[in-house]
Amino acid sequence: MSTTPFRDSEGLRTLLRRLQSDDGANWRTDREAAELMQFAAQRYAALARKHGLDPWEAAAAAFDAMRAPSTLRAHDPWAIVTRAVQVTCIAEERARGLLCSVHQARRTRVSSFHDAERFSDREHPLPDYHPAFRTNPVEEPTEPPPLEVPSAIEAAISLFVVLGWPPDRARDGVEYVCGRLADAPSRPTAYESLRRDYTARALLDVPQRAWVAMLRALLGCCDPLQAHTAAGRGILLRLLVGEPLFALLNDDELVAGIAANVPGASI
Repeated sequence: MSTTPFRDSEGLRTLLRRLQSDDGANWRTDREAAELMQFAAQRYAALARKHGLDPWEAAAAAFDAMRAPSTLRAHDPWAIVTRAVQVTCIAEERARGLLCSVHQARRTRVSSFHDAERFSDREHPLPDYHPAFRTNPVEEPTEPPPLEVPSAIEAAISLFVVLGWPPDRARDGVEYVCGRLADAPSRPTAYESLRRDYTARALLDVPQRAWVAMLRALLGCCDPLQAHTAAGRGILLRLLVGEPLFALLNDDELVAGIAANVPGASI
């Protein structure tokens, strides 16, 4: 194997810049791309084994992180890649233990549970009369559960896409905010926590100004004097209380705030 200048962060930045030219076509043809992935598998082998994964699974997570434009712009690209691999390995391990998807395992409200356990694995089996096996009959609901929350999320994503946001960034950003909002005690608390979530902003590849604009649009501003105004409620709450999507599109201030902060658009 030839020398590996990509061992340091500046060498990695130089190589990634070349690999990502021509819409990433060089990943398939450049000889150093294979060397880079072999190096990544060796570099993260111990981390992968710690979480019960194959080293090439960690290399795959590194590959995803390397392709993110934010990695090129980072002060230390290897630090971004390492953190992304670590987060993915932890989520993969938790997903196997919880018998759920990796996406769900990344959420705090899901990962806080203990791993699934078989009754046959218990040292002392539960007797048949244990209260855990008792159930009380419940009445069947007369109507199916409402779907307002999923519908509101999809409508919010559609609003950002209609106003020029790339569909993948719109969906990832809205779903991430909604996931954190579900775990927060209040909208203002969620807003302040997400506003300082630099890791999430880097992984989602959304600039600071666009990220703040998305949070303000989704959750509303934190000024108590505007709590009962359209700007204070945010589009998620407005959609949940029955406000139609076309009404949001007629809100000039809201539309201008979203359209003027499209990620990647020249200002």
